[in-house]
Amino acid sequence: MTVYIDPPTWPGHGRMWSHLISDVSYDELHKFAEELGVPRRAFERDHYDIPSHRYAEVVRAGAVEVSSREVVRLLHGAGLRRRKRLDQGRSS
Repeated sequence: MTVYIDPPTWPGHGRMWSHLISDVSYDELHKFAEELGVPRRAFERDHYDIPSHRYAEVVRAGAVEVSSREVVRLLHGAGLRRRKRLDQGRSS
């Protein structure tokens, strides 16, 4: 099992976040996250949002550190990238 994490450089809700992904399957990703006690609500489309204070713990558990650009490349290469819909978040 190989999962990947980018540096916590994404701001939101007063903290910084990383993206945790798999280049094999969502099942693999969900299993890894569950073993760490990451709540399923942290899953967004194709990744888990991981707060910066948990970054080192996730790496110690086996996540491979990669750049944010590499996260996108790996997701595309595996066919697991799910883009945000353009109309998502817009009100009618």
